Amino acid sequence: MPFKSSIVPALAYGLLIASPALAQQKPGADFPDGPGKDTVVAVCNGCHDINRVRAGYNAAGWNMLQHMMQNMGAPIAPEDWPTVTTYLTKNFPERPRPPAAILSGPTQASIKLWDVPTIGSRPHDPLATKDGAIWWTGQLANKLGRVDPKTGAIREYSLKSAHTAPHGLTEDRDGNIWFTGNNAGLIGKLDPKTGLTTEYRLPDPNAKDPHTLIFDRDGILWFTVQQANRVGRLDPKTGEIKLVTPPTPNARPYGMALNSKNVVYFVEFGTNKVATIDSKTMAIKEYDLPDAAARPRRIAISPDDMIWYTDFTRGFLGRLDPATGKVTEWLSPSGPKSAPYGIVFTKGALWYNESFAKPNTIVRFDPQTEKFQTWAIPGGGDIVRNMDVTPDGNVVTANSLVNQVGLVEIK
Repeated sequence: MPFKSSIVPALAYGLLIASPALAQQKPGADFPDGPGKDTVVAVCNGCHDINRVRAGYNAAGWNMLQHMMQNMGAPIAPEDWPTVTTYLTKNFPERPRPPAAILSGPTQASIKLWDVPTIGSRPHDPLATKDGAIWWTGQLANKLGRVDPKTGAIREYSLKSAHTAPHGLTEDRDGNIWFTGNNAGLIGKLDPKTGLTTEYRLPDPNAKDPHTLIFDRDGILWFTVQQANRVGRLDPKTGEIKLVTPPTPNARPYGMALNSKNVVYFVEFGTNKVATIDSKTMAIKEYDLPDAAARPRRIAISPDDMIWYTDFTRGFLGRLDPATGKVTEWLSPSGPKSAPYGIVFTKGALWYNESFAKPNTIVRFDPQTEKFQTWAIPGGGDIVRNMDVTPDGNVVTANSLVNQVGLVEIK
């Protein structure tokens, strides 16, 4: 079945754990009967745990997910998709979501959004480049995209290998766009002038799911490999790739950031830890977060080298002082189920997204006053998985479920 892959499927909003009873049943045995059930059970279960459809979406969400799965080559005949989507929409509606807490504050900001041309693209990570453009990874369209915020002009670039599933995104000093090939197990480089892609395959075939990537100030590319529990570095001059494994099993290295001393930090989404890696020896040091249930997903570093993270599972914004190990946490405005996700530091504050609040929010947190301010993302905003900052300090987003990229202009 060509659709089977290592990618974390778009049908899963979060990691749903089936009960022991469900796990012992025939897949989909307890699903409601009706037209489309047999196709859903056979095809969806051929790629991932069938119970992930229980995540639930509204009609617009299931329609978008239909297009995502079509982009990935799900083996369903075109004439059967309406029946499948109707079955899913009827039987797996959107789960209850916490209402967004909209808090006023001293900062003025506006949000602009652009629709991505390829429907079902699932824009995953955004990138603000030196020339003022906003890029995104079209994870399920096998494309990278670029929008000029001044003119609205949009261009998409098709990638070299089928079903690469581009994920993370960054820019080098020469303006080349680098990305992780989440499904293909590679690091890619796109030359925007020619549209040509260069691929660097990971040396270990078991190193699945290359995830986030960043450059350090020496021009070395660092990246996480979430599902394989690895962290890697690539020297663009030689193409050499090295991989190391964190001390904690199933740590799931995720978001990355660079501090003022050129030190790489990353969060471990499979456990309650933040970590750093030595640029020479690649030795990894881990910092425990006090709550065992914490699951940090993205990371930002403020100018004072404090480590900030979004605790996706518990709904907190956290700060780690790496000098002392002290951790301070603040409950996100929309509560413990708000699923804080993408985060950056800009213009003296932390900016992040609440990805399960309805509607999604953009949150500002002032570390001096410890006050929150929030804005609802127009149209709902689902789901901002990562953020970046423009050269003039504004926030860019990629909103995967609604197929948009955005710009938060801070007055």
